[in-house]
Amino acid sequence: MATTADIRNGMCIDIDGQYYVIIEFLHVKPGKGAAFVRTKMRSVTTGRVLERTFNAGVKLDEVRIERRPYQFLYQDDMGYNFMNTETFEQISLAGDMIAGVAFLKEGDMVEVQVHAETETVLTAEMPQNVVLLVTYTEPGLKGDTATNTLKPATVETGAEVRVPLFINEGDKIKINTADGSYVERVKA
Repeated sequence: MATTADIRNGMCIDIDGQYYVIIEFLHVKPGKGAAFVRTKMRSVTTGRVLERTFNAGVKLDEVRIERRPYQFLYQDDMGYNFMNTETFEQISLAGDMIAGVAFLKEGDMVEVQVHAETETVLTAEMPQNVVLLVTYTEPGLKGDTATNTLKPATVETGAEVRVPLFINEGDKIKINTADGSYVERVKA
């Protein structure tokens, strides 16, 4: 058990059976009345951000969550299969548990969040950016760099990304996995 005095960024707490990670917090001592702690938390399972205020001295259930590196092996009818790179243990996860799953290809590394006491897998996170090969897009014209116009492109995982007009088939591009946006073209 922890109290509001123990709150820190990155701390994970259990509220009504849901796990939340503290993003921001602020201890407030008004001139009149009792002190309180204003927090901003992100749900571990859904990713939603929640603002909550706690009175000073309130007890909180702290949860220990470990982040472990796993390598993506393959996808089958059971879900996405991963292997722990340290223990070689294999797990299967549903697609909705993986943030940025559309950009996942064989051999990619993800960070899996595991509840330390129960060993249950909570979520898996892709790296912030991935580099993928463009497999199909309409041909671009030379000099199409002046405007900010975007066109659809299909990458090697089958996902569709909006890219600038100068991107062609065979180009490697960096993609932000959080929102699926184009970041930059990668030189080979």
